[in-house]
Amino acid sequence: MPFLRFKALQVFHGRSVTPVRARAHGTLAGLVLLAATGLARADGVASLQQFVTEVKSGRATFNQTVTAPDGKRKKATTGTFEFQRPNQFRFSYDKPAEQLIIGDGKKVWVYDPDLAQASVRNMDQALGATPVALLAGGDLSKDFILKSQPAEQGVEWALATPKRSDSGLQSLRLGFRGRELVALEIVDAFGQRSVMQFNSVQVNAKVAPERFRFDPPAGTDVMEQR
Repeated sequence: MPFLRFKALQVFHGRSVTPVRARAHGTLAGLVLLAATGLARADGVASLQQFVTEVKSGRATFNQTVTAPDGKRKKATTGTFEFQRPNQFRFSYDKPAEQLIIGDGKKVWVYDPDLAQASVRNMDQALGATPVALLAGGDLSKDFILKSQPAEQGVEWALATPKRSDSGLQSLRLGFRGRELVALEIVDAFGQRSVMQFNSVQVNAKVAPERFRFDPPAGTDVMEQR
């Protein structure tokens, strides 16, 4: 199953002796400016929907930190992420614990080279309410309840809560700067938290089709999950 490694503000008050009429004009101008600013600034859900609609492919590197439910134990990993809509993706985790997760549009492969083992599952069974469904899928409202959260340091945040209680996840938070995905925070059903920071993001980059194909190396023990 994808993402096995996930098992991971200001108010200004001022006083003035400006005449009432001038103050009224200033208040009106302020309201107009505030309204214009609100229209110009996308919220988290709008940014997520824009990402799904306008970004058809991409690649990035990532740093991932997984924190145990007690908040004390942490594990850090790095890797690369590539995707092509619909439902093609590739997560490659670096050493010391290498792992490859590939979605070819029909099936999802998880390969552990150290163990010479690979598991494969049908795409419709593997995705559902998972982070990959949000990143490389299409129909957000089918599996998630979406809610915008306050922006932080120029990053718009969207909270995605799975509709199904058996999804294995409590919540997902996705952070965007425009169309660029910069962060993903996942809390699983056991309270384990995984944070991915994306770097060197290339939006709508050309990704070779073979990046989303997986042929088990000779000697690999393949387990088909149903």
